[in-house]
Amino acid sequence: MKNLTILGSTGSIGVSTLEIVAAHPEKFRVVALTAGKNLDLLLQQIAAFSPQLVAVKNEALALKLQEMLPDNRTAIMHGVAGMIAAATAPDTNMVVAAIVGAAGLVPTAAAIEAGKDIALANKETLVTAGRLIMDMVKARGVKLYPVDSEHSAVFQSLQGHRKEDVRRIILTASGGPFLNLSAEKLGQVTVTDALNHPNWSMGQKITIDSASMMNKGLEVIEARWLFDMPAEKIAVNIHPQSIIHSMVEYTDGCVMAQLGTPDMKAPIAYALTYPGRVPTGVKPLDLTSLSGLTFFQPDSVRFPALQLAYRAMGDGESMPTVMNAANEVAVAAFLSGRIKFTDIARAIEKAMDLHDPRTLDSIEDVLDIDQWSREKCSELLKHF
Repeated sequence: MKNLTILGSTGSIGVSTLEIVAAHPEKFRVVALTAGKNLDLLLQQIAAFSPQLVAVKNEALALKLQEMLPDNRTAIMHGVAGMIAAATAPDTNMVVAAIVGAAGLVPTAAAIEAGKDIALANKETLVTAGRLIMDMVKARGVKLYPVDSEHSAVFQSLQGHRKEDVRRIILTASGGPFLNLSAEKLGQVTVTDALNHPNWSMGQKITIDSASMMNKGLEVIEARWLFDMPAEKIAVNIHPQSIIHSMVEYTDGCVMAQLGTPDMKAPIAYALTYPGRVPTGVKPLDLTSLSGLTFFQPDSVRFPALQLAYRAMGDGESMPTVMNAANEVAVAAFLSGRIKFTDIARAIEKAMDLHDPRTLDSIEDVLDIDQWSREKCSELLKHF
């Protein structure tokens, strides 16, 4: 039986993970859960899975949860200390890292240091601190399994093949809700428009990142570290149907691809059970019902965020940290109605222009640069 901590249990990945756990109680046990503000859902999860420990965002929420569970035996913690305690719980042997954004870095790093295997859904951990994290993974001898559908597809397409035979990795992207929208109209889209993803059901921040193509930029950086591939060997193709989740092209001209119905339970389950597989309830793919699969290059003029990610990788080790933090600030500003959709990439680029890249020596370095970028981007946005 695999004992799990789920960081971000009330988010879309966390909820899907717990659906898999509930379907296979003989294989999984929940040791700890962490959440942000959704106490009602967390309360249901505690009742269903009886974790030893839960952690929430702050002390006020912890006190409120304690009032809701006066006779419960689950320990309740809060803040970063609570997240770390959950990530390093002695009985846990795998941590599902599903906290959205850079907030997932510290507890995920703590889990690795504690020798826990990682099912990684928090791409920002590798975007902001890729070399440091992969060095820690190697030093501690832990296993790191990708949960993002694209990286899971690459991981599966690499099985049984030699790294030196890889010509390139091809990440696919749906193109989001604005695939065919003109540059002029992109400046007029609403938050509701941007949250209307055509294929996937995701949280707000990730959905906006998908609409801007920044999500694909973050995935390119994540792939660089996960698979130890240089940026020039990682390509992106727009694939509106979201049936082929990603591909690996080999030097002999062969391409290995992983296909499936767009549903995150499949890559989550593969990360949890590798090298085995379990039923997930995902609708089987009926190839005969498909009208066709199309692929084309992304438009870097209308969607500049993807090229900012490639630039960040080339500029220096700290630049992806700056890019990611600025993106989180800009996306929050768009969601609150303070800036236009097209201002997101513009704010990120301005923050990057103000940064002098340097080598990252520690997680503390990452956190310092992350904070600098957040402050700088917030200042920049005042003039938008």
